[in-house]
Amino acid sequence: MPKIRTLIEVHLANDHTPEGQTESFLKIRETLTRMGIASHKTKTLYQSCHILQKRGRYYIVHFLEMFALDGKVTSITDDDYARRNTIIALLEQWGLLSVDQPELISTPKVPIDQIKILPYREKQEWNLVAKYTIGNPSKN
Repeated sequence: MPKIRTLIEVHLANDHTPEGQTESFLKIRETLTRMGIASHKTKTLYQSCHILQKRGRYYIVHFLEMFALDGKVTSITDDDYARRNTIIALLEQWGLLSVDQPELISTPKVPIDQIKILPYREKQEWNLVAKYTIGNPSKN
């Protein structure tokens, strides 16, 4: 089983909803559903990363990292880590989160054209597929 590299801890903006979850958490979770690898032929977008909350701390993780954390065999590659790092950098650039240790996401990275970022207005036109579901292991 491949060794998981350091999980990337992130800090969210401090605006809260009445339910107590940060508005940034909800924005990031939704945004990540629209970022990944696309099949234009079938208009399917495969989500690359998820936001993980554990003991009050937040992490952006590649779905294969989640499989590895669950003890499943995975084939995570440098390209997968590079895609994760690029997605985190974009979320930080957009002001949704901050990274205390930016050197952890400085390399590797992929060119932006290797990640499909689906505009919200086009969301209904695509089939959004998550290969991992946090909190529901029976569907994984």
